[in-house]
Amino acid sequence: MYGDPATIRRILTELGDTWAVVGLSNNEDRAAYGVARVLQRFGKRVVPVHPKAETVHGEKGYASLEAIPFTVDVVDVFVNSALAGAVADEAVAVGARAVWFQLGVVDEEAFARTRGAGLDMVMDRCPAIEIPAL
Repeated sequence: MYGDPATIRRILTELGDTWAVVGLSNNEDRAAYGVARVLQRFGKRVVPVHPKAETVHGEKGYASLEAIPFTVDVVDVFVNSALAGAVADEAVAVGARAVWFQLGVVDEEAFARTRGAGLDMVMDRCPAIEIPAL
């Protein structure tokens, strides 16, 4: 339900290649770092979103989704479930086309709100696992 194959495929292949990765920093021990690298290998532009606003994998970082001066297609969320709903709401507000909650990130109310706003959404999945399968 939260990661049906058609939605996963649509997000990864049809909705655009600019991905804001919320929680991405230069900490190589964090999952976001490796997942962002995989997304880049598959042709995605990865935009780091982190309070430190660090440049990661050659891409300028921003402190928030609102601070990004261009449209992002997908917002990939690497924050804990308690914070993820607010990020999903920001994704809707900035005009993203889809939201992706990483493995272990679950907020059923945020899922319902985001889908209700017309965005595609996947929850509790990892694009670095899903994209090579396509």
